[in-house]
Amino acid sequence: MIPSTHDQAPQDDKPTWLQTIKVYLEPASLRMLSLGFSAGLPLLLVFGTLSFWLREAGVDRSTIGFLSWVGLAYGFKWVWSPLVDRMPIPILTRVLGRRRSWLLLAQAIIMAGLVSMAMTDPKLALAPMVWCAISVAFGSATQDIALDAFRIESADIQHQAALAATYQTGYRLAMIWSGAGALWIAARAETASAANYQYTAWQTAYLVMAASMLPGVLTVLFSSEPVQRAIPPARNAAEWLRGALVDPFAEFLRRYRWQAALILALIATYRISDVVMGIMANPFYVDMGYTKDEVAAVTKIYGVVMTLVGAFIGGSLALRMGVMRVLLLGAVLSAASNVLFSWLAGQGHDVSKLIFVISADNLASGIASSAFIAYLSSLTNVNYSATQYALFSSMMLLLPKFVAGYSGVYVDHFGYANFFNATALLGAPVLVLVWLASRIAARPTPTH
Repeated sequence: MIPSTHDQAPQDDKPTWLQTIKVYLEPASLRMLSLGFSAGLPLLLVFGTLSFWLREAGVDRSTIGFLSWVGLAYGFKWVWSPLVDRMPIPILTRVLGRRRSWLLLAQAIIMAGLVSMAMTDPKLALAPMVWCAISVAFGSATQDIALDAFRIESADIQHQAALAATYQTGYRLAMIWSGAGALWIAARAETASAANYQYTAWQTAYLVMAASMLPGVLTVLFSSEPVQRAIPPARNAAEWLRGALVDPFAEFLRRYRWQAALILALIATYRISDVVMGIMANPFYVDMGYTKDEVAAVTKIYGVVMTLVGAFIGGSLALRMGVMRVLLLGAVLSAASNVLFSWLAGQGHDVSKLIFVISADNLASGIASSAFIAYLSSLTNVNYSATQYALFSSMMLLLPKFVAGYSGVYVDHFGYANFFNATALLGAPVLVLVWLASRIAARPTPTH
């Protein structure tokens, strides 16, 4: 990351701990908590939770791994991000504004997709489930584009770390709800006398997940549209395309020149350990004999606590120490937590050890994610916030999601322990890239 003004501020300019805590209670931070929940909810429902459902339905690991390529929708969202950044939605944009109208449309697509997934049994027909998952991923990626712009435009650079932390807290809580919560609901909906796989139990869980998008919808409806730069009307189609497609990327390259390649390499690889490992986490739990109730209980209790702790630590340390130091710490912890999963693979069915590993993983992820979101925000020019942030967050997932597609094949050939160790090693180059990026001189992003 390019060091932000926080990294270079004099010692006397650092906020007190009381000031740091009060930032999290501001209205903008609380809105980000709710909208972060809305953003985080769909992710596991087309990845981790879906992989648990598919594995229980008898789908093989290799197929589950390849189905993770549904997530490439997140990796290519920069393609349509200029439309979200510039194009108004008839009637809706006039009523709600540019950011909120796109947020509401994306949330509607997500809810419709989740209901459609609930109405599909993958044991009987896998293809319809895939198409439904793609629609949820597309809606979720579109929501991310609009929400990232909404967040960046809602506060100055000094408050971006706090907004990133509350956003990440909501995001991680939603992942726990869509992961542990969905498993818990599915387990409660099962009939004791029926077979191990019960489609209606999963149907109930996914319908509840669709309804869980409603808090985010209400937040959008009752929030204010952030103040945005006025966009002069284009004189022709070529001028509009240049302003929407070319200028956001050209501005970034002009600002960082050759150093842009280093920044983009860091963005493309920072979360690779977590993303590649995460595809096989739930199939691993199933194959190790953990029940839905056990995984749900551990994640629900310990995952929630450690997520909150991790997000708060990450955001607070970024405010006081600078984002780059926390970014490096997060990279180390993320790789180390994958090694713990390798250790767990040799322990058999042991819930207490599962608690330890999941707690450590959530703590590491919370710290790394808070710092990384603040990093990406600091790179963004507010004049092109949606498009540039979409480019960065797309690159964050494109390579990891592609590699993750082969995770099931790797596990089939080498086993879970070797797989988790290999994902930890994927994080080693990230440490070098973070160090190199920290040496780049700061280039403040324009505010107007």
